[in-house]
Amino acid sequence: MRETRLDIAQIRAARQVIDPMFLDTPLFLCEALEADLGCTVSIKLETANPVRSFKARGTEVVSSLLADNGPGAAVCASAGNLGQALAWSGRARGLDVTVVASRYASTVKLDRIRALDAKLELVDGDIETAREWAVAIAQRDGIRLVEDSLDIETCEGAATIGLELVGTLSSFDAVLIALGGGALATGVGHVVKTLAPGVEVICVQPLGAPAMTLSWRQRRVVTTDSINTIADGVAGRHPIPAVLNDLLVVADDAVLVKEESIIAGMRMLLERAGLVVEPSAALGVAAIIEDRDRFAGRHVVTIVCGSNVDMAAYHRWTGAGTNHVP
Repeated sequence: MRETRLDIAQIRAARQVIDPMFLDTPLFLCEALEADLGCTVSIKLETANPVRSFKARGTEVVSSLLADNGPGAAVCASAGNLGQALAWSGRARGLDVTVVASRYASTVKLDRIRALDAKLELVDGDIETAREWAVAIAQRDGIRLVEDSLDIETCEGAATIGLELVGTLSSFDAVLIALGGGALATGVGHVVKTLAPGVEVICVQPLGAPAMTLSWRQRRVVTTDSINTIADGVAGRHPIPAVLNDLLVVADDAVLVKEESIIAGMRMLLERAGLVVEPSAALGVAAIIEDRDRFAGRHVVTIVCGSNVDMAAYHRWTGAGTNHVP
């Protein structure tokens, strides 16, 4: 495998600074999904922690480094999950954390960021607008700008999921990874391709937020003008060149899925696995729904990466409580 920015030794070292409550998350065979999807599905569950997503694995590494240099401060742009994670990790280490988010972001996520004692600044526009303002704050105040996926620590933290997958399962054929900024996909992908190179690494993104997938397919950065998806956790428009370079090394495929498939995946995870998940976490199941023949008879792992979802929206999308599984 060609080189990426990641290193297995550094990923193993990252495990040593991550709070154990975020490590060794549940990994289980979900037999109830097999009849619906036509393949063996193992779920790696990253929601049973204080911030309900995988993001704290990365912010734990970042915050540990900042804390080692004495009292400090950090700012990030976030659709919600990174902000919660940085707020949690920073609070535990005495760091001052500022999160910049769109005022149109999930109210549930924004409220949780406030509850974790972070300073929250809201901007008009989407995540890209938030990133611009976070950069300005970092420059103005001379504090650490935490850039998800660009900062290698966020990728190393996410990559520890890959260590757990390879170390726990004796064999599996493919791993389906939600693709947004790329930390999860490049981190897990690097570990899998290094330690279990025969496993297919498939990244999944919504049709309404396709920038990184289009970039992977064209092998150059492709930006988009707008976002139209309920999967806010993966809804970026401007891929980071260094992250794309890593993704080109570790990903075997990148696929786009429809909104109705994402909703069907959320519904299926509720009714077959008892899991309430946010849209980004259902991307893997959505990919199987849209291409059952591709995965037929195979053992597939899907990373359920977050469960921070507004319940009113969740009920509206899924019709929870009624039998809608396709």
